[in-house]
Amino acid sequence: MKRSVIFDLDGTLCDTSGDLLAAANVALARLDRPERLDPARTEDKATALRGGRAMLRLALSRSGPVDETLVDAGYRPLLEAYGAAIAEHTEFYPGARDAVARLRDRGDGVAICTNKPEGLAVNLMAELGATDLFDALVGADTLPVRKPDPAPLVEAVRRIGGDMGRTVLIGDTETDRKTSAAAGVPSILVTFAPGGMDVAGLHPEALLDHFDQLEDALSVVGL
Repeated sequence: MKRSVIFDLDGTLCDTSGDLLAAANVALARLDRPERLDPARTEDKATALRGGRAMLRLALSRSGPVDETLVDAGYRPLLEAYGAAIAEHTEFYPGARDAVARLRDRGDGVAICTNKPEGLAVNLMAELGATDLFDALVGADTLPVRKPDPAPLVEAVRRIGGDMGRTVLIGDTETDRKTSAAAGVPSILVTFAPGGMDVAGLHPEALLDHFDQLEDALSVVGL
């Protein structure tokens, strides 16, 4: 039976932080706010991989209490700015493309399960010329729920004709760890995303320092 290897996107397959932070700064400017996020700051890069609202809250918090109405007002402009410039700075992490290609070559099912809106994730893969690398993609709005609810992961496995008993989720955050636990499958968390060394404390079944070591990590989790 083939393995189902399901990947998170932001912070796992790709470093998307530069384009996300740029979009957040556009949104802040449209709100006439003075705050700006800096891609040179580890805190800002790590927050970018937790989503648009998290970025806006971080920026606004640096001037005082966060007004959630401003977060709501800035979210749509952020998404629009991000969609218009989605792959200016984004790139796959070293070895990621080759690792996915090796999985495909051996007959494994490979999919993306992300909390990025599906349309944006599809567009990003197209911009990076990687659409054909994956058998399926499930985004934040594909289903009525998103990670850490296990349903998106289960749906990704269903779409590639896999079996949950031969599935692993590869991610970078507590959200991914909780998703895998809720679904009853092992997780591998990467250590190379901003703040990634902290993931050891989440006690995943395995850690991944570089995509060249992916097969070793899969062996650790019994796949």
